[in-house]
Amino acid sequence: MTDSNTDIAVVSLAQPLDSIADELGRSFQQYGFAVIRDHGIPQELIDRAEALSKQFFALPDEVKRAYHIPGGGGARGYTPFGTEKAKDAKVHDLKEFWHVGRELPEGHPLAEFMADNVWPSEVAGFRETFSELYAAFEEAGGRVLEGIALHLGLDREFFAPTIEDGNSVMRLLRYPPLEGEEAEGAVRAAAHGDINTITLLLGAEEAGLELLTAQGDWKAVAPPEGALVVNVGDMLDRLTNGKLRSTTHRVVNPRGDAAYRARYSMPFFLHFRPDYVIETLPSCIDADSGTKPPEPISSHDYLMQRLREIGLA
Repeated sequence: MTDSNTDIAVVSLAQPLDSIADELGRSFQQYGFAVIRDHGIPQELIDRAEALSKQFFALPDEVKRAYHIPGGGGARGYTPFGTEKAKDAKVHDLKEFWHVGRELPEGHPLAEFMADNVWPSEVAGFRETFSELYAAFEEAGGRVLEGIALHLGLDREFFAPTIEDGNSVMRLLRYPPLEGEEAEGAVRAAAHGDINTITLLLGAEEAGLELLTAQGDWKAVAPPEGALVVNVGDMLDRLTNGKLRSTTHRVVNPRGDAAYRARYSMPFFLHFRPDYVIETLPSCIDADSGTKPPEPISSHDYLMQRLREIGLA
């Protein structure tokens, strides 16, 4: 069941997937976003992860910067404040973050595409907690993709091999507090689209996340406490020839007291395998439209192309 059939879908993963697949699909087609309840990530794990994230970001700047990997494209470890910017943006986003990626055994055929993780020794339990959360995000994302597959008329397991050992990345994100009259309504993360397949976001309860509608209006995304916000990334948009929309979105500072405190969130960028070739699904090609679908491209080549555009590679 859903909480709405005319707005951004709010669906429960505790329901049979075939009963929510089309509502998910409608929301992804109309807005590029949906909200997921009963996602299976334990609240205790979320609370523990949020506490450790805040503990890490409270460390002295020189300690955090010791985990920055120059030339690493921000793929692992710490990325300092003022490094990343949205495509075509003139200023950098007002944020700092930490990335945790997949760990592959030595000799794995995809190991060349994924750097080793680094772990801060100053925060006890960091590695164990975020390894556990990474796995939980991945499981929830797999369930969402099953629902998407059903909506697209595919076998429900269609996406499983496409994301197996994928280059997915979990980001711990902090937007530092702002000062002055300009803080209220300031843009903390400029308008952008996500590169990956789908994004799952924890921590969007704090006001500020907005999506750009097809009509050109900014629409707030306000999930219930503990829910996941899920949005379509450019890779899935490309695979479906725009049927499922990778929607431009941004983070703005809220009004009132919340404008003057730090904001924390944890997005999980679920990726295809680096060697998966993104080629438009036949069912998403309109032969009568007169427009050609995008050229096939491997997810790794597409990722690197986009990372260069945002200053991370």
